[in-house]
Amino acid sequence: MQRSYFVRAIWDAEASVWVSQSNVPGLVIEANTLSEFESLVEELAPQMLTANVKGGGHGAPLKFTAERELAIV
Repeated sequence: MQRSYFVRAIWDAEASVWVSQSNVPGLVIEANTLSEFESLVEELAPQMLTANVKGGGHGAPLKFTAERELAIV
């Protein structure tokens, strides 16, 4: 059975950046914008899978989500 992978962009309000939470081995991302984060995921996730997963993870599904908590005033 083929494994599936995920990458979550989580907003760090204290640092004012998006940071990654992922099960892609070796993938660590930090970006100022969600657009920049998504571009880095598209570039780096395949590289990390190729480098760190037997068979390179080719064809495996990758789910990308973003989370940001807002205070309702």
